[in-house]
This record gives sequence, C-alpha cells and structure tokens, in this order.
Amino acid sequence: MPGASQADAAASFDPLRPRLIRIAYRMLGSVADAEDVVQDAFLRWLDTDRAEVREPLAFLTRVVTRLCLDVLKSARRQRETYVGPWLPEPVLEEGEDEVEDVTLPLLLALERLSPLERAAFLLHDVFGVSFDEIAETIGRDAAACRQLASRARTHVRASRPRFDMPKERGLEIAHAFFAASRSGDMTALQALLAADVAVHSDGGGKKPAAMKPIFGIEDVMKLQAGLAHYFAETMSKLVRFAYINGLPGFITIERDDTLQTTALDIRDGQIVGIYVTRNPDKLRHIEEASLH
Repeated sequence: MPGASQADAAASFDPLRPRLIRIAYRMLGSVADAEDVVQDAFLRWLDTDRAEVREPLAFLTRVVTRLCLDVLKSARRQRETYVGPWLPEPVLEEGEDEVEDVTLPLLLALERLSPLERAAFLLHDVFGVSFDEIAETIGRDAAACRQLASRARTHVRASRPRFDMPKERGLEIAHAFFAASRSGDMTALQALLAADVAVHSDGGGKKPAAMKPIFGIEDVMKLQAGLAHYFAETMSKLVRFAYINGLPGFITIERDDTLQTTALDIRDGQIVGIYVTRNPDKLRHIEEASLH
C-alpha cells in the first residue's frame, strides 16, 4: 500500500532529518536550500529498497552530500552576481546549552573552499564520518579525501570556534554593543571593539547595506557615528538577544519594518567581527520563528 510505504519511510527518515539538515545547511549556507535538499533525499528514500540498506544514516548522508554538491555548482555562479557581501542565512540556537560547532566566520571560510574540500572537512571534522565513508560519498579514494580535508583544515584553522568565553558573557557584550550603538555612546562603543574589527553587512541589493566590508576601528567608528544619527531619528525595536550561527547577537526591526540580525565575533573579550544580515530573503525563517 503506497500510504503505508510512505509512513514506513517517514518513520525511519524523520529521526535523521535534523542531522541531515545540519549537514546540508553547513554545505550550502541556506536554510531553504538545505530543507529542499533533505526533502529531495526523502523522496529518493521513498523509492529505495530500504530493506537492503544496513545503515540508513550513512546512506542518507551520502545522498544529501551528493545533492549539495550539485546545488553548489549553480550556487557559485549565483554568488558571482550577488549584490554586496554575501553572508550565510542566520540560524538561531534554541537550546540553552547548545554550542554551535560551525560559527559564522567558519561558514564564510568554507565558502572559499572547493565543494569537495568543504564536503571532506565537514563530514570528517564536524560530523565524524570516516574517510572510507567519505570516499564512497564523493567518489575519491580515502587518501585523496584525507588530503582534501587537510587542505581545508589549513584554510579554516583561524576561523574555528574558540569556546573560551561563557555564553552569558557573550550576551553581556551583545547587550553593551546594542546599548552603545543605539544611544550614540561612541566612547563605550569604541571600548568594545578590537583594533582590527570588521563589519560585513548583507542586504543582497534589496535593503540598504554597505557594498563592501569595512575594516579597522577608525573606519568602523566613522560608520557607527553615522549610524548613531540614523538610530536617533528612528528607534530600533529589539526583538531579542540570541546566539546566531554560534555568535552572540540580537534581532531587531529597523526603519521601514526591516528585520535585521546582528552577530558579533568576540575574541579575548573584544569584538573583531560584526555581521549584519538585512536581505529579507534570508530572514523569512527568522521572522516566522521570532515574530509569530
């Protein structure tokens, strides 16, 4: 019976769906694309002789990874025409004790890797998949997969998360940054920023945002001074503070009801990176979760 078959497939697939979505999201940097890929994997699972599959998770990880590699081929071409800096879609941590294993800076570092390097690194270093299994997944031998992961590791080493700060302290700094930036307290704001701080803002050509990243405390403070006048004229509505892609930050509603996420990369107690997402296409899932 088709209905019974679909129910059986869902019963074995659904417990694995969260992990498969995490894999797909880290490969693609898009929540919607990750969900589409995993749904496609489910349709393939329906058509599979499931009695012959000894390890469903390994099988479905292979399916999802291969689908992601196909998506990345077209995504790279789309990124070449993207307006302004590209940031991955923000994902909120919901669990009190949850610690994100792939932070926003690491996701950006993964963007600079080849699709195969990204797959080898994520599957082995983040999800603990063996190189023999990765070899079967991406069609390379295990030694080549080790090399791919090693090259990726070298590129992303500086972007790996450093959990040397309690989450509460991260949120305290986010609170202080929000208060100083919105009130125009430039002295308090400057004290929070590292000398080499950088601002990345993603409006995707659909909302106002800087067209290039801004580097260095001098230029960042000039930007913040200009924004202070903007904030004085239009009050931001704070939705809530949260951890966003492993970084402390906050969600706000700005002028013209623009939803915005701000994530702060903090090292040694100072902010080294400010990541602002304003592209509404990347915030629909945040809007549904936070405002409804």
